[in-house]
Amino acid sequence: MRTSWTAYSADIRTPSIATLPNNSTDGAQLDPDVALLHRIASRISTAAPLDEILSELAEVLADAVKCDTCTVYVAEGDDLVLRAWTSPSPETANGVKIKSVLEATGWTVGEPHLAALAQGASADPRVKVFFNDSIEGRFEAFLSIPMVSSGQLAGVINLQNRAPYAHDPRELSLIATLGFLAGAEVERARLRTETAQLLGRLESRKIVERAKGILQRDLLLSEEAAYLTLQRESRQRRKSMKEVAEAIILSEDLKKKK
Repeated sequence: MRTSWTAYSADIRTPSIATLPNNSTDGAQLDPDVALLHRIASRISTAAPLDEILSELAEVLADAVKCDTCTVYVAEGDDLVLRAWTSPSPETANGVKIKSVLEATGWTVGEPHLAALAQGASADPRVKVFFNDSIEGRFEAFLSIPMVSSGQLAGVINLQNRAPYAHDPRELSLIATLGFLAGAEVERARLRTETAQLLGRLESRKIVERAKGILQRDLLLSEEAAYLTLQRESRQRRKSMKEVAEAIILSEDLKKKK
């Protein structure tokens, strides 16, 4: 039987989210889907490490949606890297080229669509991109949900079933909504990392500049010569320039205390 992907772009763009029951006087509690969304949103609000959030996301999906395996990939440079899972198959690829995924699924970076294969998935070449070895006969149904942030592919959530299975609109809406939440968190985590790296580089530069000034004064060196001296010491001692600079500054501070 010929297999094909089915796009559910409408479900991604306008996911239907269940609401609280109208009668709140009978001890009614949150709708299960809302409770799941609240659980993930609350976890994100605590600024927990990204891997912890993604692991909980995979567990939530595995509990809320019929699937045998859930894996979560995050975009890192040119790759999608496996970051969370529930009982993944041993052949699951730990890293996949984003270009390969886009070519295999037919997604574009700006407009990826939720896609589902209800049966025959293990024989489909567009699914095989996520696996290292042959997966013939290992599972029938496969659902791939892009995590999107600012129009860019932030990651992918994959669900697979050993038996044929077609996800209903409620499941698709829930998964897509969780994908949006996770995509935004992945982007925030990336920005936090980039900001920390930038601040680290600025701090290192200030330390190197101070050490360079000390060398210029004490050894009567030009600015370029002082920098080259730091570079040479860094190579010879197999230390970073920041570490060499910190040692010079420490020595200077100790001399001042005498």
